Amino acid sequence: MPHLLARGLFQLHNRCWRALSIGLCGLAFMFGAHAQTPPTHVPILVYHRFAATVNDSMTVRVATFEAQLRFLKERGYQVVPLRDVVNWLRDPSVKLPPRPIVLTVDDGHRSVFDELRPIVERERLPVTLFVYPSAISNASYALTWEQLRTLKQTGLFDVQSHTYWHPNFKVERRRRTPADFQHFVRTQLDMSRQRIEAEVGGEINLLAWPFGICDDELMALASGEGYIAAFSLEGRSVDRHSRMLALPRFLMVDSYGVAGLAALLGEPAPRAAPNSSGD
Repeated sequence: MPHLLARGLFQLHNRCWRALSIGLCGLAFMFGAHAQTPPTHVPILVYHRFAATVNDSMTVRVATFEAQLRFLKERGYQVVPLRDVVNWLRDPSVKLPPRPIVLTVDDGHRSVFDELRPIVERERLPVTLFVYPSAISNASYALTWEQLRTLKQTGLFDVQSHTYWHPNFKVERRRRTPADFQHFVRTQLDMSRQRIEAEVGGEINLLAWPFGICDDELMALASGEGYIAAFSLEGRSVDRHSRMLALPRFLMVDSYGVAGLAALLGEPAPRAAPNSSGD
């Protein structure tokens, strides 16, 4: 009797082990297949300022940002240049990695040089900066042209347009005639491109709309000024159906932490972590 019981337990153990092995192989196959699936959409994140502590609504703590990067890496995301995504949207033959994500930073605050640059260089992350030239080398909070040139020389930072002085186009439209408004917009777009090209170099044909404000008239004016893609603050991922001159981005604030970023991306909630790590 003990012999039969032992043999029965042994057989049960073998059946359970085979079932577990088959299940694990199946999971590995599914994850492997998922990892090779071409992407259908791409999330674009937009940050503004970085610091050790939260100074205002647009400041993200360095600890939060680093925790978000760790989370993205753990979930298999790969940071790709914004320009690659623009090319992917325009040309179906362009390939992207299975789980692409984009980092952008608006306004040109000095914390990009002091706080973000060391992380970007350490992790080799491509970042697109949208700056408005009126502040550069003028405002105390802003980067200098020399700093922007240094960032561009790393090969990791692409500098693009955020108009010339970051106007609110809704306000400007209300207080101007239609003709004057169109002239104003063209001037904002043209002066920004020309100044960045003169100071930093490169092809300036990407635009971040100030305050995320855009409409059909503004998009037509941007197209007329040679911009091939422009970006709003609509919180969703881009896909091949997105309008090229109103491409959505996720606005990042510190309170999102890792859990909030996971929710935006439709990822399972991460395990609880200490507040200092960005949750």
